[in-house]
Amino acid sequence: MKEQEKGQAGVDLGSASAQPLDGSRQSIYEDSKTADVEQGTPEKPQGPPPGAFDPRQNPDGGLKAWLCVLGGFCSLFCSFGWINCVGVFQTYYQMHQLSEYAPDTIAWVASLEIFFMFCCGPVIGKLFDNYGPKWLLVAGTVLEVFGLMMTSLSTEYYQFILAQGVCSSIGASLVFYPAMSTIPTWFFQKRGFAFGIIAGGSSLGGVILPIMVWIPAMFVLTHKADPHQVQRLIPEVGFAWAMRTTAFLIFFMLIVANLTITSRLPPKPTPFDLFEFLRPLREPAFQLLAFGCFIFFLGMFLPINYIILEAIHNGMSADLAQYMVPILNAASFFGRTLPGFIADKVGRYNTMFVMCSFTGIITLALWLPAKANAPIIVFAALFGFGSGAFVSLAPSLVAQISDVRKIGVRTGTLFAVISIAALISQPIGGALVTRWDGAYTGLQIYAGVLMCGGAVVLLLARIKLAGLKVSTKF
Repeated sequence: MKEQEKGQAGVDLGSASAQPLDGSRQSIYEDSKTADVEQGTPEKPQGPPPGAFDPRQNPDGGLKAWLCVLGGFCSLFCSFGWINCVGVFQTYYQMHQLSEYAPDTIAWVASLEIFFMFCCGPVIGKLFDNYGPKWLLVAGTVLEVFGLMMTSLSTEYYQFILAQGVCSSIGASLVFYPAMSTIPTWFFQKRGFAFGIIAGGSSLGGVILPIMVWIPAMFVLTHKADPHQVQRLIPEVGFAWAMRTTAFLIFFMLIVANLTITSRLPPKPTPFDLFEFLRPLREPAFQLLAFGCFIFFLGMFLPINYIILEAIHNGMSADLAQYMVPILNAASFFGRTLPGFIADKVGRYNTMFVMCSFTGIITLALWLPAKANAPIIVFAALFGFGSGAFVSLAPSLVAQISDVRKIGVRTGTLFAVISIAALISQPIGGALVTRWDGAYTGLQIYAGVLMCGGAVVLLLARIKLAGLKVSTKF
């Protein structure tokens, strides 16, 4: 009876946690020859050895679990939803405050924003595993809101880099990872669906926040007769108060997140070990997963960042082009929720491969030849739907091949890898635009090919884990 109670309490995985997954379909409970419950393949699973955490004991519901989903929704609204606005800022800064800089130079603001959002993952993941989500969320709330307030006062390039590119994005990272890492402690069978719901928060944020930033500036631009006066008032009135209003909204949402996000498992402090972050990269399955996500991410943010400028370049009015990012993010809400639900039925790796392939193909087949308003708008919606699945499914792919007790560190390691792609992706895109004399052909080909390549590598990861049989749910 004591052993049973100990197992239900969700304490350490014991000997199982000391055995890294090697990419095969072997169980993490190999010594006891029991089922790999994450991969769900052997017949008649017997459960983990006494004292081990069994993810099948996750409640898959209940008040605390769904409150955690609510808090995760709010966290991603404020973190990944804010990151989804980078296309608006690339356009706005290029047209106004930083108009004297080249596109690839301005792109460093967005690039650093995405980089710091993800590169902090291993450290935050370790802190989460050791101390839980509470203080991470508090620190993230303070840093993100402070960074946005400072951005509203910025006028120089280095100020935008420090306030928006560094401070606010580190804060966003501190609220992003706890939200993603607590879900696997509450859900098992419905994990993909739960991740899809909270990822929907980033889509909603990506719809609302760009409009909040852009509309006041456009109002000043269109209601002042003197062009010189307009240029002065945009950063001082429209942009500044738009950023402050956005900061207040994010502050409110993060209060909700702080009150609702909890982990079902108590934290278990362990000494800091640098190699703990590198060990997942020794596993063939994790290597393929990380490499596939890295390649896909090199291309994924380019349409988000440049679609407004590309639309204007092809003759779309600025009034209509400003809605490309909100349209993209509105469609990604369905891309982040529906594929998560489907993934629980047909397999998460299967669904990820299909959605990543779809995203790369439409970039080459639709965005590349699109020159009129209608096909660009259709592409924005379809791309949002396809790319949205990546955000919701990536953490569940890590969870499927990981000890849930190490989920913070392992998820952080994956996102740290793709943060390097985020760092170099935007300046490369800006350089390609310059190389093509202001045209976006090179950028479009580059993005589409990379996303298709990433999908192929993710397929290899699926084959490594589950074999070639198409009908296998994995």
